[in-house]
Amino acid sequence: MAAISGDIRRQVGVILDRRGHVQHVIVGDADKLQLPDLGRQRAGKSRFRGVRLIHTHVLGEGLNRDDLTDLSLLQLDVIGVLQVGADGHATTLELAHLIPPIPGGESWEVVAPTAIGEVDLPFTAFIEDLEAQFRVTQGVVATRDGQTRAIAVHITDGPVDATAVTSSLLELQELARTAGVTFVDTIVQRRRKPDPKFAIGQGKLEELVLATMHGDADLVVFDQDLTPAQARSIAEMVELKVIDRTQLILDIFATRATSKAGKLQVELAQLKYSLPRLAGRNTALSRLAGGIGGRGPGETKLEIDRRRAKDRINTLQKRIEDLGRERQHRRRRRTESELPVVAIVGYTNAGKSTLLNTLTGATVLAEDKLFATLDPTTRRLRFPNEVEIVLTDTVGFIRDLPEDLVAAFKATLEELAEADILLHVVDIATDGWEERMDAVERILRELEVHDKPVQVVFNQADRHPDPRSLAALCRRYGAIATSAIDKQSLRPLTEALIAFQRRNTPGTIVYAPAP
Repeated sequence: MAAISGDIRRQVGVILDRRGHVQHVIVGDADKLQLPDLGRQRAGKSRFRGVRLIHTHVLGEGLNRDDLTDLSLLQLDVIGVLQVGADGHATTLELAHLIPPIPGGESWEVVAPTAIGEVDLPFTAFIEDLEAQFRVTQGVVATRDGQTRAIAVHITDGPVDATAVTSSLLELQELARTAGVTFVDTIVQRRRKPDPKFAIGQGKLEELVLATMHGDADLVVFDQDLTPAQARSIAEMVELKVIDRTQLILDIFATRATSKAGKLQVELAQLKYSLPRLAGRNTALSRLAGGIGGRGPGETKLEIDRRRAKDRINTLQKRIEDLGRERQHRRRRRTESELPVVAIVGYTNAGKSTLLNTLTGATVLAEDKLFATLDPTTRRLRFPNEVEIVLTDTVGFIRDLPEDLVAAFKATLEELAEADILLHVVDIATDGWEERMDAVERILRELEVHDKPVQVVFNQADRHPDPRSLAALCRRYGAIATSAIDKQSLRPLTEALIAFQRRNTPGTIVYAPAP
């Protein structure tokens, strides 16, 4: 190999498997080598690819950045450079291999050049020992049974340590927890705008590949939405399933939907999201099956599947419209009863279902997870002296709620249009509650129900650290401080609802959000 490389003054390389069999022979130019598509050849849990690259250099340079990038991105067992002299003879061999993560250190180790006659590397024992080291580090982050291990990725155009970044990642972590996913590592990159192909830069992409390997990850979750092309490109590099925030929310909705209407609405949202992503995938993605973001149809079926998806979307829309008319009929009957309708709205996991249960004695599912409630639940609330109102619990909101979900759940959210007053429940004990409150108000404006009277309810007031500042916040927002699990704390709220029922018009208890 050295003699041929010396004669043609080009780099020549061979890719060997662990039995020493030659898998590929590559001829490059004087300063670089174009590697073939190696497919999916990783060896077991170690996530090494199971092949090594040995190639020549003819210009006198050692292992360079391109070589180390290939090592990390392709997760080769080893990469080696044979130095070829002007006489066509190999002089030294320089090797590099990946190592378990070291805080602040490199992800690889370069072995000093060794004279050809002195090379003595028992490769099988070496790679087995290296894999054992990786298995030890992979076991550091424990996950509960059934949990998926994932890497979180966030892109920001501001400081990477900004409060907004922290808040967004905490919310992504809560979404992941709800979906049964545990983050074993987080990568944050500051960019003016996402890279059109990979969303993140080349350096961060290398870091991501190594993080998936070190963390024994099964999944990569981006906090921003990805284009279909970006998702495919990243998946091809990390060789794992790659989803974005919208896909994560859709998956949660798919597992949470219980009613017929809820399931139809989730399926509609999934199809609308998936339709532009129905494209031929690289066959190397064949093992990424199941869930949204998995392997799509083959090229020969593409148009057929698109047509079927569009037909199914039309069918679902008609069925949802029919269910919407049924729900409208039920609302009309409630209106004829002349009972005021109070709709409970708020950010997801703010305590809306718990509030409904405590007020009415209902048994609506209330969990410390996001989107525990997808289907609207309506209960009558009777006060002394035959005073009654109708309480409706609705799906929780979230910042940047996917448009397809808003559209799909439009029939459900029409409950808000029929309400006489909205109870906006805010978890006052959560960091970033003001941003969440603003997000809910933006969605209410999008739904064109922002002009309705709104009563703000500060939930978990018992966990607020400063009663004096809480009182000031209540005055500022016209809010009522409560703890949804404590019935006694709800007395001011019930008194306000009784007063509203008797007047059936907005009064001093109402706070109207600024346009």
